[in-house]
Order: sequence, then structure tokens, then C-alpha cells
Amino acid sequence: MQTETIAPPRVGFDPQCFSELAAAEAASFWFKARNKLILWALGKYAPKTRSFMEIGCGTGFVLSAIAEHHPQWEIHGTELFAEGLSYAKERLPDANLIELDAKNIPFKQRFDTVGTFDVLEHIDDDQLVLNQIFKALRPGGTLLITVPQHAILWSPSDDVAHHYRRYERHDLVTKVQKAGFSVIRVTSFVSTLMPLMLASRLWQRYVTRRGSIMSELQIKGLVGALLETVLAIELFVIKLGLSFPAGGTLFLVTRKPG
Repeated sequence: MQTETIAPPRVGFDPQCFSELAAAEAASFWFKARNKLILWALGKYAPKTRSFMEIGCGTGFVLSAIAEHHPQWEIHGTELFAEGLSYAKERLPDANLIELDAKNIPFKQRFDTVGTFDVLEHIDDDQLVLNQIFKALRPGGTLLITVPQHAILWSPSDDVAHHYRRYERHDLVTKVQKAGFSVIRVTSFVSTLMPLMLASRLWQRYVTRRGSIMSELQIKGLVGALLETVLAIELFVIKLGLSFPAGGTLFLVTRKPG
């Protein structure tokens, strides 16, 4: 494993949260369901990948799943905070992990596929990051994105998580197209659970006036298993080629012209 540092400013996220994330991800219905969506999409839309980079790899939970399913791939991960990379190093001893600011990616036409999963909402200038990713991808390369969706779901949890925004579909599609990408697939996810999410967020906003990054993601036991099953059904529908119009997460597959 190689580790490199490129002077990152410390904004957009509380690095103390990485310990909570590392402890919770493997048991979280949402993290597990999102991984399944990402792994399916990589096989479907980027099967010829040989080099993959994740922007904002955090504790390495997503990247380690990708490395496990694609051991022949050259795996790279970038993260703004050294605290996150310390966990990623344990999960990915053979990956090339770099501490850097996604607004200044020092690669040109280097990677076949790039992924950034629930990261763009933490960055003030997300358009600049998309431009940088476009530069780093090889012609014909693929970019996968997940972000939180719908301003109506904004709550104190978004404030605690240091989000700059929740996205609407048109806004993110416009930004990736402005960067030069073509949109291959766009769908919402966590769609059937959106009424529960809305109720939870409105409760936070108007009753408790407090937010928690992990409260909704740490649901376990029978309820957690039920929610995981619901999201598995959503993934099945997406695999059939159908797209959900609304949901807590927005998922895009885009491509750089060849």
C-alpha cells in the first residue's frame, strides 16, 4: 500500500465521526444496501474496469467491498481526512490511499472508473470536483455517484453532517453534464422508505430540533432486517431497468465521451 498526502483543508465533515461510521457500517441496513447497488452498477456499467478510484473513501467500507469483488482491479482511494484513512488502511492494506482535497485531483486521464458516494454534498464547490473527476478519467471512463436527495428532507441531521445541500435530480444532472459527462442511468433509491424518512426529518426539524448522523442508520434487529429486505426489493426493480422518481438517495451513472 502507498499512502500520500496532498495538503487538504479541513472543511465539510467532522472527522471524529469516522469512529462511529467504522463501528456501524457493517451492521447498517443502509450501508449494506448501498454497497449492493454500487457493486451491481459496476458490473453492469463498467465491466471492463481495470483501475478504480473512490473520491472520499472514508473508512474504506465501500472500497473494501469493491476490492473483494474485483481483486484484479487496481484500487485507489482518496480522502480529505487522515482520520478516515487510518481505518481504510486496515481494511485495504494493498490499496493506494491518498489524503487529498477532491477540488485538486492530481491525475489526468488515469482511471477507468471513479466513484464518489455521499461525498459531494459535503463540498462547497461540487462543480469543481466534478470537473476534476472528468479530468482524471480516461476517455470512455465511468463515474458513479450517490448523494442525499430532496430539500424537503433537510433536517438538523444534515446540519450535524455538515451538508451543504441535498440534491434535486435536475440540479445534479445539469452539473455532471456541465462537467462534460453523459448520463447513462439515473434513479432514486431508498424510495419506498421516503414517507418514514420524511416523518423522521419533520420530527427532528419541528419537535426535537436535534439531529444525529447515525440515528436512522443504526436501526438493527427485526426492523433493520425488514428495511434491508425492502431495499433489496428496490434494487431488484432497478435491475429490471425501472427507475424510482423520488427517494432519500439519488444515484447516477455517467460517462466521459470516448
